[in-house]
Amino acid sequence: MKWFKRILIILLIVFVVASVVILANGYGLYKDALNEMSLEDKVKEIKEDEDFVALTSLPIKYQQAVIAVEDHRFKEHGAIDLIAIGRAIWVNVTHFELREGGSTITQQVAKNLYFIEDNSNPIKRKIAEIFMAFKLESMYSKDDILEMYVNTIYFGDGYYGIKQACNGYLDKEPQNMTLYESTMMAGIPNAPSVYAPTVNPDLTKKRQQKVIDSMVEYGYLTQEEADNIHE
Repeated sequence: MKWFKRILIILLIVFVVASVVILANGYGLYKDALNEMSLEDKVKEIKEDEDFVALTSLPIKYQQAVIAVEDHRFKEHGAIDLIAIGRAIWVNVTHFELREGGSTITQQVAKNLYFIEDNSNPIKRKIAEIFMAFKLESMYSKDDILEMYVNTIYFGDGYYGIKQACNGYLDKEPQNMTLYESTMMAGIPNAPSVYAPTVNPDLTKKRQQKVIDSMVEYGYLTQEEADNIHE
């Protein structure tokens, strides 16, 4: 029995040391990113881009569609969502495959701003994203963060941000999206190589239906409104 306890203690020490090292490496990557360009300057750069679109000019239903399908507790949690992380771990473990992620919209913004092209260890990068997400939440409002998200997320076909995507896929400005178009556009960034309308229109529609169902589930649409969404 003594040898068993010793093994457990050794394993615990190894786990703690490994965790500290991983956290330290992730924090180092986070600090390096900020040293290269401060968060304030990074956000300023985004807002000065000719394709930047203010959140207030986007249809409310598009904003709600994004939140419903990407991070329905976005307005309630902080930088990370422990409930979503726990659910993702459970789903992935019980299905023996990576089916679900637990990243918040804020974490995705952190990734888009600083780590989208980072080729370092994925765990180290994820830790850095979490540190950056906390900084984002401490400096900016939820509307600011959502605004950054829709302006930096990738929509496929070389389109970054909602303006480029609407211009390219819909031949219109984002503020003129219909409810049908809003629900379609909200679904694409989850997997642009799969859901972009130029790739597979049938899968685009299936993903769009997921968006609509999520909006009904979280109270952004009534079932009657959802049933009447047409192209």
